[in-house]
Amino acid sequence: MQSASDQWFDEAYYQRYYFDKKTSGVDPAHVARLGAFVCSYLKYLRVPVRRVLDVGCGIGLWREALTLHFPEAQYHGVEVSDYLCARYGWERGSVVDYRCAEPFDLVICQGVLPYLNEADLNRALHNLGTISRGALYVEAVTREDYERDTIDETLTDPRLFRHSGQLYRRGLSQGFTELGGGIWLSRQAEVPLFELECAGGC
Repeated sequence: MQSASDQWFDEAYYQRYYFDKKTSGVDPAHVARLGAFVCSYLKYLRVPVRRVLDVGCGIGLWREALTLHFPEAQYHGVEVSDYLCARYGWERGSVVDYRCAEPFDLVICQGVLPYLNEADLNRALHNLGTISRGALYVEAVTREDYERDTIDETLTDPRLFRHSGQLYRRGLSQGFTELGGGIWLSRQAEVPLFELECAGGC
């Protein structure tokens, strides 16, 4: 099966999943709490955050949280959706092959990866390791989440691929150390970690 087409992410898609309160799976209060968690933990670890990339940034919900916790950091949004790029001014690009002149201190990738088939997902996971020199936050529903009935399928796009958690972890572990809570630390980062701060050992 092919990865999601950029044609999927039109005005109707965002009306369904973002703007219509009856069908939206987006909760700004949730993003605020999540942003506080991610940013606070990175502050605790003393990960310097000066440049942030939000790849698959959607309507930019992360920007407010990041501005609150890292007011000096530069926020850069990248989207595959022509509709959102035109509406919000994001840079057009995909997590699969996005390139940057200088790696970012923090990369956000929320709800993007399950739209990719396995080949594109593996490329994207490798690419995340090249565009982050500090931290990465990843959120992606997995096959196990469906099996455990963790997610509300009425609010979830039925076209998502159901990749295993192991597939995500295997790809990300090449460039990152898993810290838990969706937070990963680049192996390039010069940040000392205690053994029990690493989800699978340092």
